[in-house]
This record gives sequence, C-alpha cells and structure tokens, in this order.
Amino acid sequence: MKSMVNFYACSNLEKTDAFYQSLGLKLFHSEQDCNIYDSGYGYLGFLQKDKMKLPDYSCISFDCENKQEVDTIYEDLMDKYLCTVPKKHTKYSVYSFFLKDPDGYTVEFQYILGWTICYNSITVSSYKTMF
Repeated sequence: MKSMVNFYACSNLEKTDAFYQSLGLKLFHSEQDCNIYDSGYGYLGFLQKDKMKLPDYSCISFDCENKQEVDTIYEDLMDKYLCTVPKKHTKYSVYSFFLKDPDGYTVEFQYILGWTICYNSITVSSYKTMF
C-alpha cells in the first residue's frame, strides 16, 4: 500500500471545498460530485449526496507535531469557526480542540502525548522513549 483515502458524504461540495481548503488541505483531485484533498499524510474524499446522514460517530482528526502547533491552528481558526478550547483530555493522552465542518462532521486537531506502537499485537515501545 502507498496511501489511503477516507470518503465521506457531503450535502454541498462547494461549502465543503471552502472549509477544508481553509484548513490548509490541498485539492488533489476533482470530478463530477467528488473532491479528494491531500493532507500530506493521507487523503480525504467527499462525495456530494442529495440525502446524507451523519454516522453515529465520526471524527476527522489531524495529528500535529506538538501542543504549540495545536494552539497555533486554534488561534488561526477561532475567529472563523466555533471551536472548543484546546485542552488535555481526561480519558486519553491527547491534547486537542474540535470544530464542525459544514455538514456537522467533527474535526479535531490533536497532539498525541504518548504513542504506544504495536505490531502484530505486541507492544514495541512508547513513542516518547523511542525518539
């Protein structure tokens, strides 16, 4: 495998396009009722549908280099969109904030405070201790 694309339904491709490009994603491919955006680490695809229903749970989460990057992105977006305040989660080792896209999908910018890397169900190491 060389990459992946996650596809989502949207009600208005033009509004979706404006939103995701305002987050810094580049339009990678477009045809008819489909746009695919390059995050630099994978792709997001949106298909315009006449009738769409949000899944019970979905979160489009972008990983940041550090807490400062999360805070910088928050500062850039807080006047444009309704965002939660960045904070460390009580349940997970994540520092992040959330906002909604035009169709109501949850979008998160996060910094994972401690990765545990697993291969074949065997824990290899904590990210913090590896690097």
